[in-house]
Amino acid sequence: MINEPYRKSIGIWLITGLVLVLTMVVIGGITRLTHSGLSIVTWQPITGIFPPMNEAEWQQAFDAYKQIPEYKRVHFYFTLNDFKHIYFWEYLHRMIGRSLGLVFFIPYIYFLWTKKIKTRRLHLRLLLILGLGTLQGFAGWYMVKSGLVERTSVDHWRLALHMSLALAVLSTIFWTVLELFFPAPKLSGRKKGLNAIRWLIALIILQIIYGGLTAGLKAGYVFPTYPKMGIHWFPPIILKTLSRQGLRIWFEYAPAVQFIHRWLGTLLALIVPFVLWKIYRKSRTNKSLRRAALIGLMLVLWQYSLGVMVLISRVKIGFAVIHQLSAFLLFLSVLTVYYFMLHQNRSYEK
Repeated sequence: MINEPYRKSIGIWLITGLVLVLTMVVIGGITRLTHSGLSIVTWQPITGIFPPMNEAEWQQAFDAYKQIPEYKRVHFYFTLNDFKHIYFWEYLHRMIGRSLGLVFFIPYIYFLWTKKIKTRRLHLRLLLILGLGTLQGFAGWYMVKSGLVERTSVDHWRLALHMSLALAVLSTIFWTVLELFFPAPKLSGRKKGLNAIRWLIALIILQIIYGGLTAGLKAGYVFPTYPKMGIHWFPPIILKTLSRQGLRIWFEYAPAVQFIHRWLGTLLALIVPFVLWKIYRKSRTNKSLRRAALIGLMLVLWQYSLGVMVLISRVKIGFAVIHQLSAFLLFLSVLTVYYFMLHQNRSYEK
């Protein structure tokens, strides 16, 4: 499967980064759901690695937080101990982000210096990962900044952008890992099957973006019922708002965004198992492809069940965090299916 030693070493390095990105997704979800994301009101990439070290510094950080709308309108009852709790999650989230930068940059310099990056394609891919990671860091602060002046929460579009960049970083790393561990020539033909997977990937990306919009608008708290939204399949309030505000409600009005998110999820829960089961049955000789299809099939059913639990539990943190993580894992499983359909190699069958 791996003939050149450099593939294994670079692959292990990237897998470490992959795990850290997924950890970042989990901690980011907890940070958002505990309303901790605005607790640190400055962006100091270097000096910010040190948390408050004494009571005076803690009070200074708390006083800075007291100046923003979230404290004045939402957390006005907070004590210093309450503030320390939300500060912890945002600080941890930022520290993992900084760790990711080091985990990618330092080994990259080492592999470059020792000439273990053998191909121009791999070199460009690694630079892309570094660039996307840097952009993700800036997007995180761009998101936080939106909640420091007039709003009591971050802008939902910026949250969706932050989540989408995380998906871009994750998928680029993962695709590179697949190329390192399962190098193979492209498969000609089978365009029909490939197009079906491409549509699935596009729909899952759209669903994850809508997940970000749902989270940013706190739309999960609206209509915490299933399968209907309240007593209706299509709430009349959406139609009334549509007549007043136009098509933008599908991106900016919480009930309409939840409607799209829940029914797009239902559509995926129906078509993903159908497509993946068909691939599983037809790919009798490719064990890696069959395994990826089966994992994706199980994940989409698990993910849909979690989505229902998030709704009826009124966005209980545990369910919501696992739901967010599972969305990324589902995307990676379908991406794996796509990779093995693009590439055929008998070594996969061993």
